[in-house]
Amino acid sequence: MVDCQLRPNAITDEAVLAAMGAVPREVFVPKAQRTVAYVDEDIDLGDGRYLIEPLVLARLLQMAEIAPGDAGLVIGCGTGYAAGVMARLLSSVVAVEAIAARVDASGAILRDLGCDNVAVVEGDVRTGYADQAPYNVILFSGAVAEIPDAITEQLDDGGRLVCVVDADCQGLGQAVLVTRQDGILSERIVLDVSTPILPGFAREEGFVF
Repeated sequence: MVDCQLRPNAITDEAVLAAMGAVPREVFVPKAQRTVAYVDEDIDLGDGRYLIEPLVLARLLQMAEIAPGDAGLVIGCGTGYAAGVMARLLSSVVAVEAIAARVDASGAILRDLGCDNVAVVEGDVRTGYADQAPYNVILFSGAVAEIPDAITEQLDDGGRLVCVVDADCQGLGQAVLVTRQDGILSERIVLDVSTPILPGFAREEGFVF
């Protein structure tokens, strides 16, 4: 995965490459799907959740320019893969998940891997996890139609938020980097990329008269 998918596609951050090479992706998917755990595509986990493809995750993490002492937040923990990779890059990670069963399951996987710097918490993914804010790095583990203000408010000064924004929810998105500097938020589109919408972040349908 690292040598055939990530390095040839401009992933140059050695810390990101090492972290993704060290975390066994197959333990984060159902047993029936483990033979395809390393294919470069999204893997359907059920309940509208996906394990986002390795290259998309690597691009987002590289965009974040993570430092070892950073504190991070993962929006939509799912089975815990993104949190497990981030655990090798940051000093601490909070991963918020709306489905109680997934909180328990992902927490167990991460504990088995020795990721003792990750806390998986149950909560509304649309509001992040303000109890431990601010965060240096915030990652969405799926695409969003728009980035909620409630989550950007949890970004520390000098912090970086990375996600895929798919405004039309049609599968064609853009990797976006949001930074906060001296209290001012800036947003920059880095590249075109696609990944499934994270449940709870699709655009709400307006009224039609």
